[in-house]
Amino acid sequence: MTERKRESRLHPSPGHATRERPGRSPVRKALLTAVGVMLTGVAIVGIVVPLLPATPFLLLAAACFLRGSERLHRWLTAHRWLGPYIRNYQEHRAITNRARVVALLLLWSTLGYTAFGVVSNLTLRVLLLAIGLGATLYMLRLNTATREMAAEKRGAEENPGQGRGPR
Repeated sequence: MTERKRESRLHPSPGHATRERPGRSPVRKALLTAVGVMLTGVAIVGIVVPLLPATPFLLLAAACFLRGSERLHRWLTAHRWLGPYIRNYQEHRAITNRARVVALLLLWSTLGYTAFGVVSNLTLRVLLLAIGLGATLYMLRLNTATREMAAEKRGAEENPGQGRGPR
């Protein structure tokens, strides 16, 4: 590419129509923000309703906000109750032991009640138990969030330039 073409791409002339980068259109941002708000609402309901998982909806909401609304993404990840779960998962693929135990207890108590107290169809029982087993294996494979992870994060925020090579 010639120097002139490169320069014209970097600094278009005043009347030149520039296209926004893909994924940055106002319509797409508004749609992603709306979907993120809905997913956050579903996640909050999932905190109360045992069979509806909250974490996947929170993670999807954070992903939508990341691309749709920086302000809402900051709000969600800094939220007093919701933020730590999202940050631990995004940064370390980790959950706290307490969250793991509570999730597994709720999962298996509701699945057990549903499979053996509500559902009489053997196929549905097996399907419920298979879903529960898959969710359990996934949660057990996640790292455990530790105080050191939180301290490491706080230290990186307090000293942002340390630990990096020359720029």
